[in-house]
Amino acid sequence: MNILFDLDGTLTDPYQGITKCIVYALKKLGREAPPQTDLRWCIGPPLKASFAKLLSTNDDKLTEEAVALYRERFSTIGLFENEIYDQLPEVLKSLQKNGHKLYVATAKPTVYAKQIIKHFDLQQYFISVYGSELNGFKTDKADLISHILQSEAINSSETLMVGDRKYDMTGAKANGVRSVGVLWGYGTKEELETSNAQICISHPKELHNILD
Repeated sequence: MNILFDLDGTLTDPYQGITKCIVYALKKLGREAPPQTDLRWCIGPPLKASFAKLLSTNDDKLTEEAVALYRERFSTIGLFENEIYDQLPEVLKSLQKNGHKLYVATAKPTVYAKQIIKHFDLQQYFISVYGSELNGFKTDKADLISHILQSEAINSSETLMVGDRKYDMTGAKANGVRSVGVLWGYGTKEELETSNAQICISHPKELHNILD
């Protein structure tokens, strides 16, 4: 089986890094920033869309500026304010040992995703890390998954998407890929199920049961 793993909220918990960088960007723009605890919803959606909502604007130039300020801190500090979820390394190792082919499929820019995967010494388990471009290209999960299927020449019927938000589930559905929603991340069971998650799991080790 080819298994595509989302990054934020699925492999690692990026709460501190993402929320601190959003606060940083908003303050740099002279805007009042919500408490970090009110920014959990920003983990998962494309960053530019989150800033448009936070700034209550349709001004593309302003949201681009916010993203640039966010990356000013994220590129050197924020990406490492991150924690790997318990049991994930052991599960990845076991899945790989059992012959499954693992890939990272994240809306986060590839340049950052690769650094995070390396930082947690997870690169040994993945064939490749796929993310978006800094210009926003491939932030849509449907487009990203389509790109992975074509680039790796893998069959959608032999592929599984594992993620914590609706974007992972709808992106999988658009490509005829089966999906698993994880409940240790930032999406609710209701969000995942209404977005086509075929099953939801509460612990990483449950992946073995599904694949068996």
